[in-house]
Amino acid sequence: MNCQNRWDEAEAKKTIENYANLGVNEDIALRTYSARLLGSDPQLVLHGGGNTSVKTFQKNLLGESIQVLCVKGSGWDLATIEPEGHPAVALEPLQILRKLNQLSDEDMVATQRKNLLDIKSPNPSVETLLHAFLPDKFVDHTHSTSLLAIADQPNAAQICQEIYGNRVAIVPYVMPGFDLAIAAAKAYEAAQEEATNKGTRLDGMILLKHGIFSFGETAKESYDRMIELVNIAEERIKKSDVTFQRERRSENTTHHENIGLILPIIRGMIGRISALEGHSKHWILAHRDTDLALMIANHNNLDDFAKRGVATPDHVIRTKAFPLILPALPDSFTAKTYNNFPNINTEIANELSIWIDNSCRAITQYIDEYKAYFQRQNARVGGGKTMLDPLPRLLILPGFGFIGLGTSLAQANIVNDIGEVWATTLAGAEAVGHFRPVSEDDTFDLEYWSLEQAKLGKSKEQELARQIVVITGGASGIGSAVAKEFAKQGAEIAILDINQEAAITTASQCGKNAIGIGCDVTNPRSVSDAILKVTTHFGGLDLVVSNAGAAWNQAISNMNDNILRQSFELNFFSHQHVSQAAVAIYKLQDSSANHLTDSPKIGGCLLYNASKQALNPGPNFGAYGIAKAALIALMRQYALEEGSNNIRSNAINADRIRSGLLDAEMISTRSNARGISEEEYMSGNLLKQEVRSSDVAEAFVALAKMQRTTGALVTVDGGNVAAMVR
Repeated sequence: MNCQNRWDEAEAKKTIENYANLGVNEDIALRTYSARLLGSDPQLVLHGGGNTSVKTFQKNLLGESIQVLCVKGSGWDLATIEPEGHPAVALEPLQILRKLNQLSDEDMVATQRKNLLDIKSPNPSVETLLHAFLPDKFVDHTHSTSLLAIADQPNAAQICQEIYGNRVAIVPYVMPGFDLAIAAAKAYEAAQEEATNKGTRLDGMILLKHGIFSFGETAKESYDRMIELVNIAEERIKKSDVTFQRERRSENTTHHENIGLILPIIRGMIGRISALEGHSKHWILAHRDTDLALMIANHNNLDDFAKRGVATPDHVIRTKAFPLILPALPDSFTAKTYNNFPNINTEIANELSIWIDNSCRAITQYIDEYKAYFQRQNARVGGGKTMLDPLPRLLILPGFGFIGLGTSLAQANIVNDIGEVWATTLAGAEAVGHFRPVSEDDTFDLEYWSLEQAKLGKSKEQELARQIVVITGGASGIGSAVAKEFAKQGAEIAILDINQEAAITTASQCGKNAIGIGCDVTNPRSVSDAILKVTTHFGGLDLVVSNAGAAWNQAISNMNDNILRQSFELNFFSHQHVSQAAVAIYKLQDSSANHLTDSPKIGGCLLYNASKQALNPGPNFGAYGIAKAALIALMRQYALEEGSNNIRSNAINADRIRSGLLDAEMISTRSNARGISEEEYMSGNLLKQEVRSSDVAEAFVALAKMQRTTGALVTVDGGNVAAMVR
């Protein structure tokens, strides 16, 4: 598909005016505008890729106007970049570096930082010197998929010469850094001289097996050239008559609605093997079944394609060098399996066991091959490298598409995005000729770059990162507070509530990847469907906070059976429905236990919101308190029966929390009946302090972190002697 030129003169002028009010000059304003145009086109760059620059003038500390290079800074995404995302570096000291014969990456970074006008700025791009050594005012760099389909050819230089003529300089692959900057500058100068001699114009530069640069005296000129050059590559691909998409193996008959059952099994296998390797047993999985993903997953040449390598070297940081191909699932794993959840019949379970065994072997083989790759390459560079985790990041499941593996849902989705770039590049390259990206040596040099190795161990994950948490009744009150507290601790959040709109609203307050799902917890089918939506979205489940509940106010002797049954449906049976569905997923995640006997179980956690009424009943709350007493028994039963499966079961016993149960009207009524103020009523405990929903949330989080605790009932009531557990 051709890239659209989205330059809008009116928008460009508006950008200049808006930033002028903030003291930003026209050069930087236009640099910001065109950088965003490039960054918002996934055919050009993804997730922080690419870089842009402008040479302009700014004042230094002495008030002197000096020429600077404003170049994209580390951590900024072109799609959303602001002016400060192009930190200013004094240009002359950078250009002097061209006199050197060599410069280490560490010294290069130090020199760039030393010459920042604002020391608080992020590190300038590792390709800063390349931008500095080019004379043009505006310089753009992208990883266009169409261009990569050409640049990843065995005879890429020849094809580029054919389709571009003298309009581009061609640079053989060199790893980013000082050496690439020197090579690019020399290629630029030679190409510029040739273009001048032939009366043509130099518009860009192709970095073989890497990407494309364009440049110009204005932001628009450089942007226009980028779009035009990329579309020339796209037109070359379209001229091919190779029917890449038709070379498909027979379609797998498995229904995609079963992905919510498949992902937890895969997550468990990956997690248990990861633990054996000394890494976390918790990973987030994201499924991608676009036409593009399925085209590759179902292709006859999948095994061959998977061994070719990444589209552009820096993708190895996100996806490793190669994807892992999982065995195809048994045909019997059909929609019937989904409809029977949480029960799976024995015949299907037996067939799945064979598939699990083969999948475990495939994962183990991938890890062994990665270790051999590391040892081989580490020896080549003289040793001293620290091996990264050997786990795959992009999994391909025939019939289902891509499965991205990450430490968060965001990371897993990025893996899939890059997987689709790989697939697009591969398809285009095979249409033109043959997909031949960088060598193993070059891939390793990028993956184990000294600048990347220096980052190891410097960032620490939050304690509940990688944990997938479901909160029922999570749209308001205690449930909402619990969801937000788990989100603050790094967990991935799914909120279930009878009010879907409210669930979605609360989820939006728990991070951009949190989801809200409408669910009637008194309906087993609704619960099963909701839990499978969670596993489809995140790849599994680690913890459930079963919180939904309501109270009926009536003396037990006068109570209609229907009211008592309603209370038990919501305050007891709903917790059983949620627990059954959650435990079924926990066990799916450990379905590889017989195949990986030496690895720890993934397990899971059940947390319940009980009540003081279960231990210290009050008048007219029998329907609520009796059901909650049964809930505590349920919690203990799960602790007893599922402890051997590493499934923990605990509860919180809270009292006098402002919520849907204890609303303003009830607080007023109760305080007036006792002849005390509302404040005195709410703080009527041993600590003389009101207990808030946030206190309950913190208690749930604390229980979630207590890996050796099960069957516990923790009170959060400020101290109530009558409700103390004896």
